[in-house]
This record gives sequence, structure tokens and C-alpha cells, in this order.
Amino acid sequence: MPTPASLYGRMAALAARLLPESLLLLVQRLGIAAVFFLSGRTKVEGVLTITDSTYELFRTDYRLPLVDPEIAAHAATYSEHFFPILLVLGFGTRFAAIALLGMTTVIEVFVYPDAWPTHLSWAGLMLPLIAKGGGALSLDALLAPKAARR
Repeated sequence: MPTPASLYGRMAALAARLLPESLLLLVQRLGIAAVFFLSGRTKVEGVLTITDSTYELFRTDYRLPLVDPEIAAHAATYSEHFFPILLVLGFGTRFAAIALLGMTTVIEVFVYPDAWPTHLSWAGLMLPLIAKGGGALSLDALLAPKAARR
């Protein structure tokens, strides 16, 4: 009769075979990309026309110290579109994840400091991407296979 420890070991080995690192990194890329891209879509009309309500949010609720609200609105909106696209493609994965982690830090510190559980979950998706890159299922791996493995 198998022991609990041996059953656990077999289940862990099966999970490792069914959930390779490349799949986990792909899911992380898609998950965090969706969060930011969908947020970016709420700030625009059409393709990338920033709405008046977005400018107003950056003048009031999202006001940052030392940053003009119009510049912040443009930077945030374009970042929420551009970096998620890079993540979906797995192109410049580490760079894109660092950029979005920086944005998350700004949001946490200056906009929604009580939302740390949400921001921590976002960071939990981005930190492995920064550490490991996009994985085997990415353009990074296709274009620079040696660099993608580092």
C-alpha cells in the first residue's frame, strides 16, 4: 500500500510533467497582460483616443506628484496597451514585465495604497517573468534562444 508521502511524490511528478515551466510562463504572460490591456481599453475610445473622463481621472483620483496629469494619462494609457501586447507575444518579456511592475508600484504607492493584495497578486505574476523571461513559448525564445534560457 502506497504511503501518503509516495502518493504526494507521484502527484507532484505528474503535475510537473503536465505543467511545464513554458506553459506556466505563458499563462502568467497572458494573465497579467489581460489585466493591464483591459484597464487600458477603459481609458480610450476607438483604437487609442483618450477620453475626457480619463484626463479627468488623472487630474483628480489618479493625480501623481510631480507629473502633469495629461502626460500621466498618455503614459499610462499607452503603456497599458503596448506592454501587454509585448507580453502576449513574449517579445521583450522581461522589459515589459519590469515596466508593468513599475506601473503597479506607482499605483500602489500613490493611487490605491489599500489595494496591496491585488497589486501583490499582479507582482506574483510578473516577478517570475522578470526572473525567467517568456519561456519556450515566446518570441524571445525563438529570436534569441540562448538569452531566453538565462
